This record gives sequence, C-alpha cells and structure tokens, in this order.
Amino acid sequence: MSEIELLKTRILKDGKALPGNILKVDSFLNHQLDVMLLHEMGKEIAARFKGDGVTKILTIEASGIAVASLCGLVMEVPVVFAKKNQTANLGGDVYSASVESFTHNRTYNICVSKKYLSSADRILLVDDFLANGRALLGLSQIVEEAGAELVGAAIAIEKGFQGGGDMIRRKGIRVESLAIIDKMDDEGNITFRA
Repeated sequence: MSEIELLKTRILKDGKALPGNILKVDSFLNHQLDVMLLHEMGKEIAARFKGDGVTKILTIEASGIAVASLCGLVMEVPVVFAKKNQTANLGGDVYSASVESFTHNRTYNICVSKKYLSSADRILLVDDFLANGRALLGLSQIVEEAGAELVGAAIAIEKGFQGGGDMIRRKGIRVESLAIIDKMDDEGNITFRA
C-alpha cells in the first residue's frame, strides 16, 4: 500500500469529522504520533521534492513540527519552525508575519530568528493541515523577507473544500498534498479527491 493510501486509510479508520469542518486526527498525527506513518509520509514528500535542492524545511508550531521533522530526517536537512509567540530567548532580530489559525480561530504573530534563514536557502514549507491557506501565506512571507527561494509546500492533509490550497496554487506556489479531502460532514463521511 502506498504512503498516500496508508494515510487515507488511517484518516478513515481513526479520524473523526467534527462540526465546523474540523478533522480530528490526534490519535496519529497531531497529539499522539504514529512515527512509522510519519516516516512513510516523510519519504513520500522527499520523493516528490527530490532534485529541488531543498536546504531547509520551514513549518509552524506546534502540529507541523512532527511531519516536518520526519521530512527533515529523510531529506537530511534542518527543520526550522516559526514560533507563535516571541519568547525572551528568541531575541529581537526576527522575520515575522501575521497568521490566522482556522482551528484556533485566532491570529498569531509568528516569528523566526534571522539566524536560521538566509538568501542562500531553498525552503520547503511543511504542515499537517491546509485549510484556508493562512499559515502557508505567513510562512511564505517569512521566506520572502529572508530573501530565500520558496521551493513549494508539502501538506499531510488538505481540506480541498475550504479553498486554501487553490488560493495558494493561484499564487504560483507548488503545493503537494498527500491526502486531499473534497467533502466532509458531521456524520463522519469523508470523501477524498481522486
């Protein structure tokens, strides 16, 4: 079974569609981690971006870190994550962007220390979910601020019916999603894009 089919099967088996277009996958993706599944996903993402010269992976805390870390392991590149709150140990020299979280229904000012991104980098954005596209827009803004090159974005689960992926693609950003959900309802029915 391919990595994509493994993920889709796991979503159908253990995922739960909740009211408000929320997909709960905390038993394997963003609370408890199935590291073997994540490793397979990392291998699939690495294969899709093989030859693109990725030098760093950029994600956003917290749930994107797991997927990004396994991608970094397979691709043998560092993983940098944007923090949702500027802490005292981060210092003041940061790239920042404003990001609206669909799941938490709030806006964060994400930041990355300028020490970890440079104009020499070729960045791959990685996240667990793509809903309205705001997190990817914020991360791409940080890549632009750093003068780095954005190679594309890799997503574990895209909620295609929310339009964020289409909006990001219209901006010319390559998006590779392992599973794209076309429809989801409160009764738990999930339909994947073919």
